[in-house]
Amino acid sequence: MKDQLEQIKALALEALNSVESAGDLEAWRTKHLGRSSAVMDAFKQLGSISKEERPAMGQLANEVKSALEAALAERQTALDSARVQASLQGERLDVTLPGRPIPRGRLHIQTQTMRRIQAIFAEMGFQVYRSRDVETDEYNFQLLNFPPNHPAREMQDSFYVEGGSEDNPVLLRTHTSPGQIHAMREYAAENPENPAPVRIILPGMCYRFEQITARSEIQFTQVEGLAVGENITFGDLKGTLSEFARRFFEAEVRTRFRASHFPFTEPSAEMDVECFVCMGAGCSVCKHSGWLEILGSGMVHPNVLRNGGYDPERYSGFAFGMGPERLSMLRYRIEDIRYFWRNDVRFLEQF
Repeated sequence: MKDQLEQIKALALEALNSVESAGDLEAWRTKHLGRSSAVMDAFKQLGSISKEERPAMGQLANEVKSALEAALAERQTALDSARVQASLQGERLDVTLPGRPIPRGRLHIQTQTMRRIQAIFAEMGFQVYRSRDVETDEYNFQLLNFPPNHPAREMQDSFYVEGGSEDNPVLLRTHTSPGQIHAMREYAAENPENPAPVRIILPGMCYRFEQITARSEIQFTQVEGLAVGENITFGDLKGTLSEFARRFFEAEVRTRFRASHFPFTEPSAEMDVECFVCMGAGCSVCKHSGWLEILGSGMVHPNVLRNGGYDPERYSGFAFGMGPERLSMLRYRIEDIRYFWRNDVRFLEQF
């Protein structure tokens, strides 16, 4: 058996000297060190020899196996070194060539639109007021003139979350309008007898449990506007929004106001802009009407003014809530609102 082991070692090392590639090296390892190799068979034969010779033969078999493994590692290192040298010789790098530019990140299209809206209203004297995404039923509905079981609540299917009470549950805000109450109370708290005028916009994300279509999503951005003071009229509202549309679209766009109803404004109106996607001809975005609603608006309801800490006998105000996604759809001729939140790089890279 000793002669057999010496022969196995000699034949394996001789075969290893002719190995020139990684594939041949793996084949050699399988043949000479694998489960069916001659050296592994030698270990199986140890049980058939005498007890006196078994320790010496076992030690010799281990030495042969270790020698072959060491030779394998050495050959592997030599082949790796040869491959690196061949790569250095055959794949030369011209360090004088200009580098490849790294693609730069960019702002999401809705971030760009929101910043544009904020910049326009800042020029008109409005300040940005941030409000919370998670609201109570009291702020989201009740203080905005939505009493419990009011039919208008059915217009805004809500996502309710844990917390609150049976009479005042917690939900993801369905509109940015709750921020009106927060803002008015904050302004009025400084001087309850003579509250300061309010002129703010409230940008943020809203959430509604709705059917997803080309025109509606379950999450969307909204920009709320609020102006409260003495002698504010509906004419101030219409002039502000018409001027905003002119600045946002950078053109003398056609707009129209339609009578509507919102519990927190009286009188109420919706503002439409001529559909730029079809240029008024009619398409799926504008429901083939040629017009696309971009916001709801109206004079702040006396109850809402009172809930915010302002005397409706002395103060008046206007409010509006616009959908920046629809503004982007008009400005960039986008036909489906679902593109904004799919994170499709092919769409986002266009902006």
